[in-house]
Order: sequence, then C-alpha cells, then structure tokens
Amino acid sequence: MSKVKKITEQDYRLGRKIQKIRKVKGMTQEQLAEKVKVSTTFIGYVETGYRRPNLKMIYKIARALDAKVKDIFPF
Repeated sequence: MSKVKKITEQDYRLGRKIQKIRKVKGMTQEQLAEKVKVSTTFIGYVETGYRRPNLKMIYKIARALDAKVKDIFPF
C-alpha cells in the first residue's frame, strides 16, 4: 500500500507563490522547468504543494523567474 503525502499549508502557499510569480512573468511551467533544469512534472508538484523544494532549488527557481528569494517569502 502506497502512502499519500500530506500537503502542508506552508508547502501549498509556497507553491502558489511560485506559480503566481511565474504567471506574472508570462512563463509556462515548461519554460520554468527548462531554465531550472528539472522536469515539468517537478514544477507542477512544487506548485501544488506535493513537493517541497530545498533552499538551493528555491534559489534556482527565483533566479529563473528573475525574482529574489525574498519575493517568494513570506508567503
């Protein structure tokens, strides 16, 4: 039996903030994934809160979005 990951409020809010910035910048998930060198699936999981990126990945995402890490936090 597989375990279903519980989405935390913080993971959800972080993902939505990343998604909001991405959309404001006019980027697709595919474009962001290409810039960060990860799969589109990974970006989708981050944006929905199913994956929690580490700080290094958050920095890469922020840089790819031409944003600062502080723009992502606080969410």
